[in-house]
Amino acid sequence: MNLVFADEQGNVFDHPDYYGLGRSGDMVVELLEDELIPLPDGATLVGLPFTRPVGMDPNTGEMQLLPGEVQAVGALLPQGFTRLSLPGYVKSDKEQKLPLFGYSAVVWKDGAFYVAAKPTDDPERWNPLNCDRGELELRVNELLDKYPENRLYKHLSHCALGYECLTASNTFLQRWEGAVPVSYSCNAGCFGCISEQPDDSGFPAPQTRMNFKPTVDEVVDIMLEHLKTPESIISFGQGCEGEPSTQAAIIVEAMKRVRAQTSLGYININTNAGLTDHIRAIVDAGLDLMRVSTISALDDHYNAYYKPRAYTLANVEKSLKYATDKGVYTSINYLIFPGVTDREEEIEAMIGFAKRTGLRLIQFRNLNIDPESYLELIPKAQGEIYGMKQAMEIFEAELPDVVMGSYTHVPPIKRQMDGTPR
Repeated sequence: MNLVFADEQGNVFDHPDYYGLGRSGDMVVELLEDELIPLPDGATLVGLPFTRPVGMDPNTGEMQLLPGEVQAVGALLPQGFTRLSLPGYVKSDKEQKLPLFGYSAVVWKDGAFYVAAKPTDDPERWNPLNCDRGELELRVNELLDKYPENRLYKHLSHCALGYECLTASNTFLQRWEGAVPVSYSCNAGCFGCISEQPDDSGFPAPQTRMNFKPTVDEVVDIMLEHLKTPESIISFGQGCEGEPSTQAAIIVEAMKRVRAQTSLGYININTNAGLTDHIRAIVDAGLDLMRVSTISALDDHYNAYYKPRAYTLANVEKSLKYATDKGVYTSINYLIFPGVTDREEEIEAMIGFAKRTGLRLIQFRNLNIDPESYLELIPKAQGEIYGMKQAMEIFEAELPDVVMGSYTHVPPIKRQMDGTPR
């Protein structure tokens, strides 16, 4: 398991004399063989600026900083893979913050790159290699020509072609889960928000948030274009917007108009679920799927990261419970971080949360964050740290009726507008 590092020009090397290491929270740790898988298709190797790689001398067991002008290397995993360890590094400049990505430990083994990760879903639909750029550009131009006044299509065209967002791309390719953003505002101030950061945060936001309020007609256009097959999904709540339920009036009216014309496909919302009254209205309008973003089921941890405005974690729980009771297929977008998610108190709290809300699916998502900044923000560990692999095994054992995955699934039976199965 040779250490992988990069030089200043971005060339990647393996070190013949040192083993690669990982990190759990702020602790540098050894990587175990059963934590490693071959680097998945669609993964990207990146250098970690302002870092020094840490390796281990296999003869002495001593950990060593790699000398010279080099930096640590991490892997950015495609959807369908959950990281088990951060890269092994220390910062050469502690004032600098890493860009907002989810870095995973990577080593060189048996003539190939390996990462500390676990496959948690079928990656086929979310493999970037399955998005043909030529076809995408063609479909973008076709829909922009068909709807020249629709600002949402213009906005999503930049997301698809500029940011290479796969959900936005799906909207133009009219396949699988497509995006329909609606909100420029938010009721939370997430520490790691990827679309809007305060000027003094030190984080460069990798995406630009939408800056207009769409009309119901604009939303309906996109929904009707996408919901043309039984398995299609159209989703409110994207990385380029704020909290979609702040625009509940637009969503509810659009859903009613769409469902008056077609029963095909599924309507999904990605939400923080803090506005319980708004969520109830959206559920009652015929919502099929709901994915709630969370990082913890503990108030102090949740509040430190999300910085909720006028709602609490109790509101999130009420929203989820209401949706589940009304027949919505509910899931959480669980932002995971090795050395935090696998803490004893975090595991116990999340298991209780899942049982109380009747969750159907946990989507494990790698948290995009600067590790040092995140660890300074949240409470310190109170109990044992089990490791991500064992933590996920505990979730599977304690929640046998909950699907463990990485992205949106659809229920085996779809409900009608009155809540009965069809």
